[in-house]
Amino acid sequence: MKQILLGLGLSLLALSAIAQQNSSDPRVRVVTTAGEFVIRLDPGRAPLTVAAFLENVENGHYVGTIFHRVVQGFVAQAGGYTPDMELKPTESDVVNESGNGLSNMRGTVGLARSNEPHSGTTQFYINLADNLDLNPRPTRWGYAVFGSVEEADMEVIDSIGHGATSRGGPFDNNVPVTPIIIERVELITE
Repeated sequence: MKQILLGLGLSLLALSAIAQQNSSDPRVRVVTTAGEFVIRLDPGRAPLTVAAFLENVENGHYVGTIFHRVVQGFVAQAGGYTPDMELKPTESDVVNESGNGLSNMRGTVGLARSNEPHSGTTQFYINLADNLDLNPRPTRWGYAVFGSVEEADMEVIDSIGHGATSRGGPFDNNVPVTPIIIERVELITE
């Protein structure tokens, strides 16, 4: 019961934080073969990660990459591989900002990384559920959240998260059978 109440309390805090995000925070539109969605970035809480993400948007890195790892009820990950499962070259690693107060809740966007805490580059993931195990703990680094998908666009994310997957590359059975290709990512200017 205590865990349920704690989880509910954390969910309410995360929703409150998302609702209080500054309306001037940058937003990007991600257009894929499965539909489009908007991510609101949080440069106040994750300035290094947001800056790296926006640099990759501007230099066109994400165009032609796929959602290469989709684990139903967990995450949908993109931003690193081509449809041929070739890893696109990346620049330098981003310092891990997982202690920024943002939690890996459903709809939030985080920077993917290897087991090394400061190894994130271009790959990002969208939480398909509340994934509190991805948050930092006193004994280990977590995975840095740097934005959230706008609520109205979660239908597109859910459809990606429920698609059929199979074996491909190093991702066990988590590669979408029908490739979900990122066609365009653009900064939204009001």
